[in-house]
Amino acid sequence: MEAPAASEPLGRVRVLHAFASRDFRLLWSGQLVSLVGDAAFLTALGWRTFTLAGSTRFGIVLVCQSLALLTTVLIGGALADRYPRRAMMITSDLARLCAVGTLAGIDASGHLSFTSIIVLATLMGLGDGLFFPAFGGIVPTVVEPAHIPSANSLIGVARWGSLLVGPSVAAFLYDATTPATVFAVDAGSFLVSAGLLAMTRPRAIDMSAREGTLREIGAGVRYVAGVPWLWVTIALFGVVLMLQFAPQQVLLPKLVAGHFHRGVAAYGLLTSLLGLGTVIGTLLFGQLQPQRRRGVISYVVWVVNSLSIAALVLSPWYALAGGLAVLRGACIGFGVAVWETMLMELVPERLLSRVVSLDYFGSFGLMPVGLAFTAGIAGLASPGTIIATGALVSASLFALVLTRPWLREVE
Repeated sequence: MEAPAASEPLGRVRVLHAFASRDFRLLWSGQLVSLVGDAAFLTALGWRTFTLAGSTRFGIVLVCQSLALLTTVLIGGALADRYPRRAMMITSDLARLCAVGTLAGIDASGHLSFTSIIVLATLMGLGDGLFFPAFGGIVPTVVEPAHIPSANSLIGVARWGSLLVGPSVAAFLYDATTPATVFAVDAGSFLVSAGLLAMTRPRAIDMSAREGTLREIGAGVRYVAGVPWLWVTIALFGVVLMLQFAPQQVLLPKLVAGHFHRGVAAYGLLTSLLGLGTVIGTLLFGQLQPQRRRGVISYVVWVVNSLSIAALVLSPWYALAGGLAVLRGACIGFGVAVWETMLMELVPERLLSRVVSLDYFGSFGLMPVGLAFTAGIAGLASPGTIIATGALVSASLFALVLTRPWLREVE
């Protein structure tokens, strides 16, 4: 009789249900600290690279880090379905602690070079690839099955909220002390995450049989290939992120300056409004927790998101663009939470980390191509035209999938 009484204060606020689990509270708290540290780290790293090596070099750093993640993420998925996921996450946290701590030490010594930034950022990416699949697989083992939607909503709040808090932390520490301080804070955040993870007691699951890493990855690929809502969505997002997200990354600053005739503060505000929207969308999902027609709901949300991007970059008024940034942020927050919940509820536990790794690999695999392609065509048309074209093509692809009968069968 004690459990219902303990959960009663949370009964009317469905988004908070997962906090009834001690293990989830530990996992979530560690991730909140780590994510804020990561957001601060990325901000400081960008500015430090700019001051050390010039404005174009940070793009090289990001490409190296993302390619490193893609190198290990499939291996990480196979290992996380074979070995305890908590141990995988702690190992990754400690490895990234060493990488970022080394970066902080080199910078503090005055011997930081662009080469050392590349090497240590690449090591960070390798660690990320081992962490994310294990994290995606551990969440259902620390909450009750009915609380998985709440858990994903709260994780989304930590993820997207860190993008609002972390850059401000970085800016304050960077100006008040040194960039090495920001790097040291991020290194410490990995130690906090590892310590809280060590205190959790995830529910045991039946791990996959040991067949060798390549065969286990192949088993995950075969499973995804046999489920249309999985392989179509992953493949589609690989194309959409290339067409829609990469152009925004490259061209949005130029759009703000040339189309809206505003400066860096206006660019930063659009990013903040996007972050605000993602938190709102994530909380909305956590409270509503749709259980039926989630496949259709998610694709409708992504159509609205793509149309909002096109409207934002073509809008004649900056204020309208700000409102659309909040709207598309809400779509992202809601849509990602729906997708992650579907994975955790519908994919067998013994395959979950491999499917999460394939999701990362498939969705982000074409991003380097999109970044390079956008840079190559940037001078052929206005930023608004290029971004809007990619967004409208993406909206059409999402709408096409909405006509498929199998999507309506996904609950």
